[in-house]
Amino acid sequence: MKTISNLKRMQREAAHLKQLGKKIALVPTMGALHEGHLSLARLARRHGDVVVLSVYVNPKQFGPREDFTKYPRPFARDRRLAADNGVDILFAPGNLYADDASVTVSESVLSQGRCGAFRPGHFDGVATVVAKLFNLTRADAAIFGQKDAQQCDVLERMARDLNFPVEIVRAPIARDADGVARSSRNAYLSTAERQVAARFAAELGKSASVGDARWRLEKIAGLKLQYAEAANGRLCAAVWIGRTRLIDNVELKTQNPKRKTTTPKLKT
Repeated sequence: MKTISNLKRMQREAAHLKQLGKKIALVPTMGALHEGHLSLARLARRHGDVVVLSVYVNPKQFGPREDFTKYPRPFARDRRLAADNGVDILFAPGNLYADDASVTVSESVLSQGRCGAFRPGHFDGVATVVAKLFNLTRADAAIFGQKDAQQCDVLERMARDLNFPVEIVRAPIARDADGVARSSRNAYLSTAERQVAARFAAELGKSASVGDARWRLEKIAGLKLQYAEAANGRLCAAVWIGRTRLIDNVELKTQNPKRKTTTPKLKT
């Protein structure tokens, strides 16, 4: 496995691979690799001759009170895991932005609502960094986890509207044995909080509508519901468990929930 940190070297390597007729599959990550990321790397092999996995904690997608400075960065471990899971090139730039960078990529429709309502500027940061990664790696396919459903929606639209010759591949959500969607932020959870996270995943999976999801999630002790919304056939939710924010989504069921609800009558 090659490890590349220099931007121009990555571009030269990608150009050379193209000259050889190789198809490049990209797996963008922020590091702190877990089995979810590694499953994306293995899936990438089916979509390209050369698998490039990027590790870059992108400052542009963190808000001023979010966890950029404490986001885990176990690079030696990441490099070992990438090599063990068939990655051909680990692209780990120190910085992707010029000091006076002033150009960003913005999507104005699909980035609204859901996480976009609570994380202003987040999806501009995501779209900008992914556009840069597409240009640097000359990817033919890019693999993203369905857990970040809104991110997938935004990046599919970006690739279409800006004519990137990249296939956006959505990988199924990777879950641990207790049902929790795999995320680097799961490492922040205490043992008790992990049990709450498992209930979050279970109750969301049982939900048959947005209202049903809100009813179920708001009953869970130790969990604060940020939102539950439907979009593109998915039931999406974000919650706070202690100081950790988790997101998840499931296919939206079409049948009515079995639980019957009634609207309380107003007293007259």
